[in-house]
Amino acid sequence: MHQGKTYIVTGVASGIGAETCRLLREQGAKVIGIDRTETDNADQFFQADLSSPDSIDALIEALPEGTNGLANIAGLPPTLAPELVLQVNLLGLRRLTEGLVPKLAEGASVANLASLAGFGWPNAVEQVKAALDLDFTSDLAAFCAANSLNEPGGRSYFLGKEALIAWTIQNRWTWRDRGITMNCISPGPVDTPILQDFIETLGERAAEDRKVMDRPGTAQDIAPVVAFALSEGAKWLRGSNLTADGGMSNHILSNIHGL
Repeated sequence: MHQGKTYIVTGVASGIGAETCRLLREQGAKVIGIDRTETDNADQFFQADLSSPDSIDALIEALPEGTNGLANIAGLPPTLAPELVLQVNLLGLRRLTEGLVPKLAEGASVANLASLAGFGWPNAVEQVKAALDLDFTSDLAAFCAANSLNEPGGRSYFLGKEALIAWTIQNRWTWRDRGITMNCISPGPVDTPILQDFIETLGERAAEDRKVMDRPGTAQDIAPVVAFALSEGAKWLRGSNLTADGGMSNHILSNIHGL
């Protein structure tokens, strides 16, 4: 499926990133891995901090030209400081992607790992637009305070994922002249090292979700969807949000619309 291709995967040291790396290599690809934590999972590895613009810029400079795609999987859980969550999950991802696009091969694919947490973006459009106006020079502390992101409940994580979905939609055709496509994948609760962070943050909401779902997802459930989004088979998808959530988003829609 990916024979002879080379992909860049962030968050490659654990969870969905590690499994995506393993699967892509199994399917014939070479993987360039990126993470804060050193690992030998990938064919080639670069250590980087996606909360640091200097680290991101150095990474962009060091990465080779002509790779066939980028899987943006690295992310922080909602238990961490809101500013840091936004830096890594939104600002860093966007800076890395926009910096790498000129170095990607013609016809490359970008796959962004969003989340079921971004489901409500249409109901928060103005806040999402404000988040998309941020960059590393912005006063993130003031933004978080003005948007109540410091309060319990993990709103910074939700907003980051909402903005990521919206940004993916916005850029559905941005690099169409080079055949570069971008889509996102929205998992529901996944049994990875940060699942406990979500349970801690969401409390009763997480408990209710677990009553409805037959089980949490696994990295093995999500990695094939990421691999598909990077593949030639997904080239007619432009700005799509692939909901790999065990039916949870459709459960929410069913309740909203009285089905």
